[in-house]
Amino acid sequence: MLSPHHFQLNIWRIWALIKFELIRLFFTKRGMLAVLAFATAWFIILYYPVNSAVSIVSSEGFKDMAKQMFGVLGLSELLNWPVSELALYWLIAIYSFPVFALIASSDQTCADRTRGTLRFISLRASRNEILFGRFLGQVLIISTLILLTLLATVVMATWRDTSLFIPALTKSLYLFKELLIAVLPFIALMAFFNSFLRSAKLTAVITLLFFGLGSIFISILEYQAPIAIHLNYLFPGMQLDAVVGQQGLDMSHYVIPLIQTVAYLTLASIFMKRSAL
Repeated sequence: MLSPHHFQLNIWRIWALIKFELIRLFFTKRGMLAVLAFATAWFIILYYPVNSAVSIVSSEGFKDMAKQMFGVLGLSELLNWPVSELALYWLIAIYSFPVFALIASSDQTCADRTRGTLRFISLRASRNEILFGRFLGQVLIISTLILLTLLATVVMATWRDTSLFIPALTKSLYLFKELLIAVLPFIALMAFFNSFLRSAKLTAVITLLFFGLGSIFISILEYQAPIAIHLNYLFPGMQLDAVVGQQGLDMSHYVIPLIQTVAYLTLASIFMKRSAL
């Protein structure tokens, strides 16, 4: 029987673990190289696909053609956005940031468990504090990177037309919220795998098998029992195809990822308590 103190969390110890995650990324050579690679990738994305496509998207001829094509795909709402840069940014970011979140947060506790330092940390913080400290640290890191890419897009749009600054800033705050909610279950899934795996590479392999073979297995089950379609809720991002078009959205596109996040963190907490450090 677990006593109540097992569930108590010390916010200062959690904050210390969050700061450690930030220092590890932004103030170490390995972390700075990762940030530089990320910045370079997004510079290429913004400068070439986004910036180059804006002039094409803005032309009336393209809009007429795109309305027909995007209408079939459910993306016609994006053509009405006043800032074309953000519409193109959104199409790329809604799928790329969840993948990036999987990669960036794949080693929350694995390396420390392998080196034995996790046992040392557990002398000064509870397992739940370690779990939530590392998870929130990754959330803060991904949030910062999302915010920086959005600010870069706003600057690029404002450089083209200064009158776009206010609508671009307003829309970017909305997109920040949408992207943050979208990536949360992916980070939580990595926290769950990290609660019992000892290698970041193994975590990557298990994640690939989870999404790949898991989807195939559920598709096969659906032929036998259509109710098995609900098992798709196990996969983070299952609502992204509905969200990308930004049409006819309801609260489910918020509720689904938040429930997935809570569920994976709950499982991670259970496994963390029972696994060897």
